[in-house]
Amino acid sequence: MAQCVQSVQEFVQDSFVPMVAVLCSEEAERVTRKNNLNFAELLRPFCRLTSEGHIRDPNNQVQVVKNLRICVNNVVTSPIPTSAAFSPAQRRLLNEVVLSCQPQEGAATNVITAGDYDLNFSDHSLKASAPWYSAWKETLSEVSTSKHYTATTPWFEAYRENFLQSMAASDHEFLNHYLACLLVVSSTETVPVEQFLKLSQEQHRIQHSGDYTNPKWFIPNTLKYYVLLHDMSEGGEQRADSVYEDMKQRYGHQGCYLLKMNSRTFSAEEDEQIPDPWSQYLHRNNLPNQEVLDDAAVNSAAVENNISADEVDSHHTTEKDGTSNSLESHPLQLDTASSSGSLHTLSAINPELKKGARDPESLAGGAGSHGASLTLNDHDHIRQFIQEFTFRGLLPHIEKNIRQLNDQLVSRKGLSRSLFTATKKWFGGGKVPEKGISEPKSTCGLLYPPEAPELQIRKMADLCFLVQHYELAYSCYHTAKKDFLSDQAMLYAAGALEMAAVSAFLQAGAPRPYPAHYMDTAIQTYRDVCKNMVLAERCALLSAEILKSQVKYSEAATLLIKMTSEDSDLRSALLLEQAAHCFINMRNPMVRKFAFHMILAGHRFSKAGQRRHALRCYCQAMQVYKERGWSLAEDHINFTIGRQSFTLSQPESAVTAFRQILTNDSRQTATQQGAFLREYLYVYKSVEGGSEDSLPQLPLPCIHSSATRVYFGHERRLAEGEKQAATHVTLDQEYDQDLAAMWCHLEEQLVAAANRGVVPATFQPTQCCLNSHTDNLRYPLAVAEEPIIVEVTFSNPLKVPLALSNLSLLWRFTVEGATPSEESEESAGEAITNEESLIDGMIQKDDVVTTEIILEFLIGPEETKMARLRLLPHRTGQLNIVGVVYNLAAASSGEMAPSSEGQQALDVMVVRGRQDLKIQGPRLNQTKEDKMLVRHGLDRRLDPIITPPMPLLEVFFLQFPTALLCGEIRKAYVEFCNVSGVALCGLRVASTHPDFFTFGSQTTTPLTPVSPTSAENCSAYKTTATIRQPGSVASEMLVAAEDFSQPSGVMEIPIDGSTLQPGESTQLPLWLRGPDQEGVHEINFLFYYESTEKGIKISHRVLRHTVFICASRSLSVQASACRSSVPPHRSLDDKGSGGTLVFVDVENINTSEAGVREFHIIQVSSSSQHWRLHKCINPANDKDCKLTSRERAKLCFRATRCKPHHATSDAVEKYTFADLNLGNERIISSSTPCGDFFFRGCRTAESQRVDGPSSRTTSSSKSQSSVPTEDISSIVKKCNELDLNIIVIWKAYVVEDNKQLILEGQLHVALQTIGKEASSLTPKEEAQEMVLLKFKSEVPTPVALPSAELSQLIKTNLHYPETYTHPFVLESLCVVPVTLTLSNCSSALVDVLIDLRNKSTSPESLEVHSSFTWVGQTQYKLQLKPQEVLCLTLRACFLQAGVYNLNTPRVFAKPAEQGAMCETSQQAASPALIIISNA
Repeated sequence: MAQCVQSVQEFVQDSFVPMVAVLCSEEAERVTRKNNLNFAELLRPFCRLTSEGHIRDPNNQVQVVKNLRICVNNVVTSPIPTSAAFSPAQRRLLNEVVLSCQPQEGAATNVITAGDYDLNFSDHSLKASAPWYSAWKETLSEVSTSKHYTATTPWFEAYRENFLQSMAASDHEFLNHYLACLLVVSSTETVPVEQFLKLSQEQHRIQHSGDYTNPKWFIPNTLKYYVLLHDMSEGGEQRADSVYEDMKQRYGHQGCYLLKMNSRTFSAEEDEQIPDPWSQYLHRNNLPNQEVLDDAAVNSAAVENNISADEVDSHHTTEKDGTSNSLESHPLQLDTASSSGSLHTLSAINPELKKGARDPESLAGGAGSHGASLTLNDHDHIRQFIQEFTFRGLLPHIEKNIRQLNDQLVSRKGLSRSLFTATKKWFGGGKVPEKGISEPKSTCGLLYPPEAPELQIRKMADLCFLVQHYELAYSCYHTAKKDFLSDQAMLYAAGALEMAAVSAFLQAGAPRPYPAHYMDTAIQTYRDVCKNMVLAERCALLSAEILKSQVKYSEAATLLIKMTSEDSDLRSALLLEQAAHCFINMRNPMVRKFAFHMILAGHRFSKAGQRRHALRCYCQAMQVYKERGWSLAEDHINFTIGRQSFTLSQPESAVTAFRQILTNDSRQTATQQGAFLREYLYVYKSVEGGSEDSLPQLPLPCIHSSATRVYFGHERRLAEGEKQAATHVTLDQEYDQDLAAMWCHLEEQLVAAANRGVVPATFQPTQCCLNSHTDNLRYPLAVAEEPIIVEVTFSNPLKVPLALSNLSLLWRFTVEGATPSEESEESAGEAITNEESLIDGMIQKDDVVTTEIILEFLIGPEETKMARLRLLPHRTGQLNIVGVVYNLAAASSGEMAPSSEGQQALDVMVVRGRQDLKIQGPRLNQTKEDKMLVRHGLDRRLDPIITPPMPLLEVFFLQFPTALLCGEIRKAYVEFCNVSGVALCGLRVASTHPDFFTFGSQTTTPLTPVSPTSAENCSAYKTTATIRQPGSVASEMLVAAEDFSQPSGVMEIPIDGSTLQPGESTQLPLWLRGPDQEGVHEINFLFYYESTEKGIKISHRVLRHTVFICASRSLSVQASACRSSVPPHRSLDDKGSGGTLVFVDVENINTSEAGVREFHIIQVSSSSQHWRLHKCINPANDKDCKLTSRERAKLCFRATRCKPHHATSDAVEKYTFADLNLGNERIISSSTPCGDFFFRGCRTAESQRVDGPSSRTTSSSKSQSSVPTEDISSIVKKCNELDLNIIVIWKAYVVEDNKQLILEGQLHVALQTIGKEASSLTPKEEAQEMVLLKFKSEVPTPVALPSAELSQLIKTNLHYPETYTHPFVLESLCVVPVTLTLSNCSSALVDVLIDLRNKSTSPESLEVHSSFTWVGQTQYKLQLKPQEVLCLTLRACFLQAGVYNLNTPRVFAKPAEQGAMCETSQQAASPALIIISNA
């Protein structure tokens, strides 16, 4: 139980005190009324005796009476209902007492630690002696040495005190029967003695006539005490004294008293302030609605359960409290289904509590209004009078009666029990059975007549108890108990048991333990047998307090819980609360039991109409259940707290409680959540009604602020008929870090190209869409007259749908020129917001920013949904997007009938509110402090700076394919539109695949038709009609590479006048070439443009476009070259050194899925700075070669060196394009698309070559390589360098939808070196094999000379007659002249050594018939200048006819400056056979 102010002994003693009646004459009543009090009330504050009294017990032992209190009441003869149940007026009185006693607000809060829980009790009191206090684990509060704070429940003590005082006197006990009667007469009466006589007779008549059941008198000869009241203010003191003297003569000096009062003169009123001790005693009976309380016609149950309205409000409106619909419902049941409308009915009632009416002073009629005529001396007179009366009158009277009763009992002790009962029967002492003896267990058993001997014992026991002679009282009670039990007089027995237990407890020195079982039996008997809940409750209150003092909290709690029942909610609530306190005070505090019983108490308080107490109980229990995973319990408590707070006009607390239910992860059912939501909206509506100045913050739906995305710019049209718009950035795209880096890289290239190759230091990549992954440290730049779209992520945590309406953004705008920070005073005047207009639901401020409103936005149960909200700024300045504003309603689930009432109900349940978007920036992790603390950076994505209008480009593509063959050339069209009001210029494009497309260049672009329809069947190439002649020579053209090349892959887009005016659009052709590798290719274009106006915050804008092209296989081309063995001077058309043979191997690798029937190779062209294709030397002179699926063809060409350029002084590199057409029309390969794609293909191939292998080759021999070898390799390289690029142009015949299409394309092969095969397909890279780790450094291998390359420095040719006829008969030796032609292929001086000697020693070679010999000089040493051709005439000598291989000379060569070790044997040509025949 909670801590009480009184100790247990004091409480029990004060529960049973001697009762004194008062009878006043009218005149005496008038005298006391001057003080706004009647006589009994006047005495009440002074009824506790300050000094000790003494009595002698029957054994003549002196007993000390300490701290005695007497109770003085006016005689009330009106019938009082039986003590079995309280009257409605009494019930209401108790209700008022509990209601008026509330915890102090703002008192020192008091935290009790129990286990893991810190429980906060917001009331405090000085701790009385409590043995259990030390057992508390810890008390967290301002614990000083002198004061201890602990939880108190003053309302319970007030209830208990009033309960005990308002109990009716009962026949089975005498404790609250009147022992004495004060007869009060005023000294101003004409004959006071006559008045005394009248009053005395009146008292006698009341007690003995039998007309009155009330009041009840203890003893037949009641003590009469005569009081003469003298009003000092009226004078006549001598008369009063003489009357008093007369009284002393008549009644004895111990039976009368002269009380002088009203000494105060009103002149002294200002000087001294007299205390008012009466107010605390009187407020309970002086309640303002006394007439309501006295109305006994009200049904007691109705009073009990429905006091709510006239209790909570000061209006006398009766209103059914929705929470107390059914007593049968479970205490914890959330009864929203049955009464979800309960809160709405309250709207008619003024919810403001007149709290002042609860205060004791105002109830008592204002401080200082009692005892106004009394001085402090008068107070002392009254105190003295009580003392005199008690010590001289009352105690001696009680002592005398105890003796008399004791004598009666002792005189009968010798008689046997049976005889004693017989005599009682004969001499009229028998009992009158209320019911037949055969039913001993009836309601109360028997009723005794007043003279019954058993009652005399009980009477003596009660007298002893009242004067604190507990030992004698106990033995008497014990004796009476046995008698009553043997007579089966259960009510009497229960009373005797109860008092025996109390007497045993109160005995000094505690000779016997407290017999708790007596109390339990008494309670059970009162409750179950006698059906008297009032007595049972008194018994329980006493027993619980006693058990508590003995630290038996568990037993006390059990006892209190047993006493709860349905007949009184108030009692049940108070006892459950005390039981809860017992649980928390145990040695091991039972915190959860405490909380559970607090909830039960709160529920019963609520049913009893005690809403404040109910709210307090729930709040205290919430401390235990909060954040421990008891979600359903939390929901129940929060819901109840919300309801009670609302009815108590604490809407803010109600809103907070409801918010908890709705935002936590609720495990409630959908219907329950729907009910919660409706209640919540209703409460919110009432709060909102009170404050119109700003919108309330709503908790639903949840907003994921960090997921907010902001998009700047128009949402683009994606397609118009055949036009396909640039994809750009949309909110539907997912953010990808790698893609963002790729776009940033492209933008850097574009910015560098626009700024003479340098990226400015202030460059910031364009971010059209900001989200949690982008860099949001700077204020984003938005453009006036272009929309800003904010995507807000809403999630609905509930299982019921939510309906949002009139959803829009809340913003604040600072006009340009003012400081952006909203705190500074200068800008305060400039800041414009749309909050006021949104509160009223009006649209305003359209001149600054147009706010789009979403009329309806439904969020399904547990759904996460994005809302895209638009703003259109019109002026420049700083915009801050603050939050969202919307109307919240519970979406109807379709079960409501579409009636007008239902519609109105729905309208009521719409709440307008806001939620702010507060985005936390990324966690900082740079400095040491950042790492130690949790610091977050800035996130400014919602604070754009609005800049002046900018140009806005839209790009459309026409006839843009989605699938191409590898190398296929397709012509498409691109349209550029300026859709803004500002001209744009500096249009450029960069791409991840610059070799995929070309716009052509002004110099080489053919004048093809611009309109796409007319060009449908035209070739994308520029062609001239040429009839192919067998053996015809290629046509040539010189082109500067500069005409085609674009630096760094950025292309300037050739639009007329290089600017686009507002609203203007232009169309350009665009040639595309299918990627060389098959598969799906993602190709990204980034278009760049600037405003014609300079010096704006936004320097440029970009537009993204992504296409996916599916490339399927077409042809595979392999090419190789070898030196022609034809001697140079024979080939007349070749002016330079000897030619080269080029073999082109073409295979159709197309899988016929694409519907390709056949490929025609229509032309082979070459492009190089040094070489060109000269003519086709295919043996079969067929026309263009056709390849169906999986077929191959080999073409053979001769290549020759180009003529030296005329403009050698220019550093411009010129490329020679040579075209060999295999069909009837020649494609000019040096013009736009062919040349463009050739140069683009070359560049990407070169960049791949540079980036690729070089980074992977690791040469361990680098350190040892000497300078000479480097020279050698460069010489060798030049010697074998060919650098001839072959372009194979093809046509493909495709059948698609029963229509034959002709596709065309080109493949490139770069022949770098003679003898090495090159392919149009890039070889797939093989995964590198794992290499074992080596821990020892290996010995570096010696430098191997590049012998294979050095063996090709010199090209050799033998010229001789194929057949030679010689008459061997005439001459045995046949000598044949042979010319050896040496060509220096390199560009350096070469030393050549020619050795004709046959070194072979093998026996086969020595056979005569196969051998011949060179005659004449057999070794030559020569030096050849670069590219020099030298002829030597040799002579071969044959001995007989036959076929001979003349290719036996060995040629060694080395660059002139090198050492002998570099000399390398040169590669021999193919066998040179000569036929020698005999003439």
